[in-house]
Formats: sequence, C-alpha cells, structure tokens
Amino acid sequence: MRVQVTMACTETGDRNYITTKNKRKNPERIELKKFSPRLNKHTLHRETK
Repeated sequence: MRVQVTMACTETGDRNYITTKNKRKNPERIELKKFSPRLNKHTLHRETK
C-alpha cells in the first residue's frame, strides 16, 4: 500500500525530496516542512504527481 511521492517546495517549485506514504491512511496530499537548499532555510513542501 505504500507508494513513493515527490515533494516540491512551495516557494521555488524545486522537487527536492522523495518519500513514501500509505495511501490507505493518507489519501490526500501530504505537506511537510523540509529544508530547501536553494533558499537555505526550511519551507513547506507539498506532494506532487
């Protein structure tokens, strides 16, 4: 049930991270605070297709 998802920065649009999620427990898109290397700070990253 776990699938790989790509995380994209909401400020720059860069796709910096790949993680996994359980589609049965989290059917909606996930949002996490992750480090953005271009901005050199933590920003909100959203799941992309």
